[in-house]
Amino acid sequence: MSYVERLESLKSKHAALDERVQKETSRPLPDTTTLKRLKMEKLRIKEEISRLSRN
Repeated sequence: MSYVERLESLKSKHAALDERVQKETSRPLPDTTTLKRLKMEKLRIKEEISRLSRN
């Protein structure tokens, strides 16, 4: 996988996680454990995008 493909893949995953977070928070009783897991994964991906973008 090329650098550009990897970056695009990460951005796509980040957007999908953002959508899942939004969907979970809009529920009447959001699952806080699920939200925490999704947000942690989203942050991990964001940090990787940032790291790759600096190089």
